[in-house]
This record gives sequence, structure tokens and C-alpha cells, in this order.
Amino acid sequence: MATQTTHPASHAETGKAASIGRQILTQIQFELLLTARRGENVLVTLIVPVMLLIFFTSLNIVPAVNGSPVNFLLPGILALAIMAAGMVNLGIATAYERYYGVLKRLGSSPLPRSGLIIAKVISILILEALQVIILVGVAMLLYGWKPAGSPLLALLAIALGTITFASLGLAMAGGLRAEMTLAGANALFLLFILIGGGILPLSHLPGPLAAIAQILPAAALTQALQATMTNGAAFPASALIILAVWAVIILLIAIRTFKWE
Repeated sequence: MATQTTHPASHAETGKAASIGRQILTQIQFELLLTARRGENVLVTLIVPVMLLIFFTSLNIVPAVNGSPVNFLLPGILALAIMAAGMVNLGIATAYERYYGVLKRLGSSPLPRSGLIIAKVISILILEALQVIILVGVAMLLYGWKPAGSPLLALLAIALGTITFASLGLAMAGGLRAEMTLAGANALFLLFILIGGGILPLSHLPGPLAAIAQILPAAALTQALQATMTNGAAFPASALIILAVWAVIILLIAIRTFKWE
């Protein structure tokens, strides 16, 4: 009778993968705890998007989709919230963790560089889930918004957008000085507000600028959310493809260039 043997190396590899998985879960818990303790993070990621939604919806100065401005604004505000949480908050916080030596200490732990980045991206995904619940709740309670379109495709767009902008924040934090990350993240955020299509439609921009904006991740995320959250809208294939390409490229750049100190 033939006996089946297991190679010791396979046991070692399985044990190593399990250990890294536990380390990533521990780091996710740590990231969420730090986020909850930073008052400015809570303000920017949870409160400011709600204020923007209420302010612009109440003014009635944006296009009405299916009879209500909230149907146009909610996807755009969700996109801005994703950018703020991933690119601005996570990027700046990580840059200063690097500046103060926190990342150097993590670098001496068994947690690999890719594991740290994955843990930070997942923590932002969890935070984004809370943002979606709050913003959708406000839109439903105050403005009678009702779910429309394809929730699953909208969740896909949110996940791709979060990976893209969290990776962008981490790429800046891992390769630039803290002051440069602070300035760069805020400058990009302002640029994406202006040409991302979330508050000001791309059709209001000059032709050449609108063409450039179309291939940037901010407009792709906004257009994907607008289409997937609207009944009868065409499938946003190009927007999702552009967003997915940006997500893969920026994530790989962040993993390859991230420095602990």
C-alpha cells in the first residue's frame, strides 16, 4: 500500500502564511484603533462629507437626476469621502508615522511591507463601509433618497476606489517626506474636487480639461458610482476598467517603493 507523505517545506510555508495573516489582522485592529483616537480623522472622514451633502443638496445648484439633486450628489460625495479617507488621511497619517519612527519599529517586526500596506488598505475599506452607511442614511432620512441601480456594482466601484486612493496615499507616504506628503495629498484632493465630476459635472469643464479628467481615477470613480447608483444608466465599463487599472498600478507602486524610514 502506498503511503502519502507531506513535504516539511509545505508545512513551513503554510505556517508562515498563517502567521502573516494573523499579523495583518492584528495590524488592522491597531489601525482602526488609531483612527478612532484621531479626532481630525473622524471629522474629515465622517462629518465633513455629511455637511457637504446637506449643504449642496439644500442649495439646489447642482443638476437634478430623476427629480432630485441628491441623486447626483450622493455618488459624488461618496467619491470625495473615499479620496479623503484613503489619499489624505491615511497618506498623511502614515507619512508622520514614518517621520516619528513608528514605521521603523514595525519594520523590525515579522510583518512584511506588503502586509502593512494590505492592513492599512483593509482598515480604510472598513472605515468606508461606515461612511457609506452614514451618508446613505442621511440621504434617505433628510431627502427621501431610495436605493437605485446595482448595489453590488456600486460596492465594487467603492472597493476599487478605496484601494486606488489608499494606495496613492501610501505611495506618497512611503516615498516622500511628511511635509511633501501633506502638501501633495491636499493639493491632489483639491484638484480632484474641481475636476472629479462629483460636484461640478465634467460637461462644465473646457473640452481638453474634461478629456484629461476622464482618464484620472477621481472622475472614473465618480462616474462609476453615478452609473451604478442610477436606474437605467448604461453599464460604466470604461470607468470601471480605468479605475481597476489605476488600482493595480498604484498598489504595485506603493508595495515596491514603500520605505519604513
